Amino acid sequence: MPAYSDNPDDNKMSLVDHLTELRTRLLWSAVAFIVAFFACYGLAQYIYDFLMQPLATIMREVGGSQRMIYTALTEAFFTYVAVAAFGALVVTFPMLATQVWLFIAPGLYKHEKKALLPFLFASPVLFLTGAALVYYMIMPLAWRFLLGFQTTGAETVLPIELEAKVGEYLGLVMRLILAFGFCFQMPVALTLMARVGIVTSSGLAGARKYAIVGVFVLAAVVTPPDIISQVGLALPLLLLYEASIWSCRYVERRRGDVEEDEDWLDDDEDDDDGDDPDDPDPTAGSSRPAPREDDSRAEPAASAAATSTRVSPTDEITEADEDDGPDDTDFNTGR
Repeated sequence: MPAYSDNPDDNKMSLVDHLTELRTRLLWSAVAFIVAFFACYGLAQYIYDFLMQPLATIMREVGGSQRMIYTALTEAFFTYVAVAAFGALVVTFPMLATQVWLFIAPGLYKHEKKALLPFLFASPVLFLTGAALVYYMIMPLAWRFLLGFQTTGAETVLPIELEAKVGEYLGLVMRLILAFGFCFQMPVALTLMARVGIVTSSGLAGARKYAIVGVFVLAAVVTPPDIISQVGLALPLLLLYEASIWSCRYVERRRGDVEEDEDWLDDDEDDDDGDDPDDPDPTAGSSRPAPREDDSRAEPAASAAATSTRVSPTDEITEADEDDGPDDTDFNTGR
């Protein structure tokens, strides 16, 4: 593994070097996933029991068949394969995130690395928070509501009991856990986009009504068709959306302090140069206003009037000479 400098300008690589580095990171990720997959396949029964526990608990409370079935010959086998892949994805997520970080880190400055490090820790915490929410709170409520539609022979002509297929149930559970986990990444994604200027806190606040509709549509798509799981996903996402607005506002406030200092320096430079680069009029940077057309026409007339009324030194001397002596005096004869 080559040693990289903290300055990304010293880590310049060709396209072939980038592809080679990408191949190395993908190989490490693939090897880690394969190893974790076989390990999780050996523990698939324990993972299966963990995912089945919410339904088993509710079935014991409300009654029913209390069993799982499979109708295809290979369904049980592929169910265990899916369970092992799910466990491998969860286990290798830190490894995958590390490989992504090692690939992009050489192209980042030191302050950019410091800015991204909190998100690397916040992302798995939010994922686990979403997964725990759906497993310990949403699933029991939703399963109790859905199992309430079972009936006995005394209530209906024929009893209605749940005969759940193992593949369908585990697929639903894994989809819910992944959906909640990835949806809880909203603050991380929006804050990162705010740091690069893609979104703003004012824009997010202005689009709040559209976000509410979009959140409920997303919840309806990724959850079962029951009101409990939909609301259980939509309400936390709305709270996370509001938290994202505050997070983006905090990022903008920190970045705004730097921008205000830069604008102050730019204003001083503009005052020294006398030109405003943003103003297409070259005279906009000068403190003297541009002359108007009426003023330019009035200037020649005013100059002519001033010239006509101005007395030259020669005229003053002539007038002074004419004023010497009394009136009607002949200077040759003295009379």
